[in-house]
Amino acid sequence: MTPPLSYNAALVLQTIVNGDGYGFDIMRTTGLASGTVYPILRRLEAGGLVASRWEDPALAHEKGRPPRCYYRPTAEGRSELATARDRLTRQQAVFGLAGRPATDAGGSEP
Repeated sequence: MTPPLSYNAALVLQTIVNGDGYGFDIMRTTGLASGTVYPILRRLEAGGLVASRWEDPALAHEKGRPPRCYYRPTAEGRSELATARDRLTRQQAVFGLAGRPATDAGGSEP
C-alpha cells in the first residue's frame, strides 16, 4: 500500500493532468518553488504516477532555450489523484463546505 499523496504532490499531479507538463509551467500554475516541485516530480515518477520524456534538443535550440522535460500522468497516477481528491473533499467537510467557513459548534471562550 502506497502512502497517500501529500497536498502539494496532489496539486502538482492535478496540474499535470490539466495540461501543464513541464517544471516551469507547473511552478507558475501552482505557485510552488522549484525546490518543492522538482523533488515532487522525481517522487511521482519513481512511484510510477507520472512518466517523463525530454523534448528534442534541436527543437528547443530552434526556440532559443534548453530542452524541457515533459511529464504526463499514468493510469496509476490518475487513480491516486482521484483518491487524493476524495480525501481532500472529506477533509474540507471537516472545516465546512467550499466557500463557507466551518462553524464553531463548541463555542469559544474569550
